[in-house]
Amino acid sequence: MGKRKRAADGDRIDSKPTSTQLRNGTSTTKRVKTAFPRPVTVQIIVGSYERVLHGISATVIVDEEGKDKKHDAVEFADTFLFNAHGSAIRCLALSPPSKQNRVTLASGGSDQTINLYQLCVEASTGLRNRGPALPSLAGRKIVENPKNRELGSLQHHAANVNALIFPTRSKLLSAADDNTIAIARTRDWTILSTIKIPIPKAHGRPSGDTAPLGGTPAGVNDFAIHPSMKLMVSVSKGEKCMRLWNLVTGKKAGVLNFEKPVLQAVGEGRWGRGEGLHVEWDTLGEEFVVGFEKGAVVFGLDSKPKGIVKPSPTSKIHQINYVDGGTDEENHAKILAVSTEDGRVIFFSTKSDESEEIGSSDDHRHIPDCLVIGEIGGDAEGSRSRIKDFEVLSAPGSKSALLSPLIVTASSEGSIVLWSLDLGASVKQLSSRVHPGESSKNVNGRGAGPHAPTTSPHIGRLLGRYETGNRITCLKAFIMSEAADEDDTFLPVLDDEVDADGDLEVTSDDSSS
Repeated sequence: MGKRKRAADGDRIDSKPTSTQLRNGTSTTKRVKTAFPRPVTVQIIVGSYERVLHGISATVIVDEEGKDKKHDAVEFADTFLFNAHGSAIRCLALSPPSKQNRVTLASGGSDQTINLYQLCVEASTGLRNRGPALPSLAGRKIVENPKNRELGSLQHHAANVNALIFPTRSKLLSAADDNTIAIARTRDWTILSTIKIPIPKAHGRPSGDTAPLGGTPAGVNDFAIHPSMKLMVSVSKGEKCMRLWNLVTGKKAGVLNFEKPVLQAVGEGRWGRGEGLHVEWDTLGEEFVVGFEKGAVVFGLDSKPKGIVKPSPTSKIHQINYVDGGTDEENHAKILAVSTEDGRVIFFSTKSDESEEIGSSDDHRHIPDCLVIGEIGGDAEGSRSRIKDFEVLSAPGSKSALLSPLIVTASSEGSIVLWSLDLGASVKQLSSRVHPGESSKNVNGRGAGPHAPTTSPHIGRLLGRYETGNRITCLKAFIMSEAADEDDTFLPVLDDEVDADGDLEVTSDDSSS
């Protein structure tokens, strides 16, 4: 007896009844199994200048034959929509999922408040079966999840909240314009420690609107935590440096100033602010990137610059994120995604051996340029509005993030766009696009003559677009799991299992500079 072929991971098996004629003239019915990919449901949460926290679910329906990808469709539905803050929402954060299939959502705004919510990871019956939907005057499909609820709010900051991070389910870190980074415990939402960032000294008249008349720009722009949970990097306003923090002791580990060649390479000239606006660690913790207004610098573990990331043509940067390149450390592809003012998301390769080969040789700096893999959006796709935030998601059942990942982008005009990426083929062609002795100016389309192409290859396919009607400031998204057949017991968030993932060992209440 031959073995029955097992369906691949992530495929749905449906049973179709077929009748079979027997020898005695009677008929019987048997079920024939057919395998095709499951619909993928993505939960999207966006914040806006209009103080609105908007939740949207996007169900990607794959063609049943799985052959023609052009037949894929996306169905959007509103899951929640309400005024969450008293002023603009500036940042969002999602905790890792728990054993009860729930995540904690934190939103920070200009009203000095952090609101907390609990979201269910499982798709509701309406999302799974694409119905029934609640009636809507706006003509939009509405499917609520009864397991979503509000937890409360935190008011331990005295200024605008700029960044939120859940390193584990048991800790929440928040940074604000009051020059503090607070560490809260999610079991009882107690503030365990507060890291105080020094207020920068005034050097002449402050530029821009970051400080009042006669004042000094102050506040933490962004921070990032190493995957080991023992090191943190922060960048602040009015400082041309980044600060390293030891999370075991809660004290400063060092201050690294941005050198003049580095600032000039990313477009921070004499009249530029020179302050870091974004910071992000890669998934393996081998490098981190600091983003400026028109470029970014990739640093290694030795805190030395190893690559320059700069869009071409030059455009303002709004968000930076690392794309997971798989779990194989030897063949791990280091890909950095950058969203720009002109409506593009550009993907760069930060791998050291590729960057060294394409370094510029006709300028005064010795920092190589990172190679452009491809981009999505822009004029070719009809996307010209600035992309304020985006999220890259790995498709369920895939062994590598390079196998058909999804990306969700949010523009300031209120559009949410869902894309399907083809990074695998682009990474394979990466080595063939760069030849020995060829500079990055010819590869990336910069400085190769007036008639040289200035666009990168498009590596994404547009799946769907949704108009929120609000000016979006921040975005978070995650892929929802399939709902269970039986109703699970709804447990509160304040339980003992939050400490199972490990804690941040912070022993000091305050830390001075």
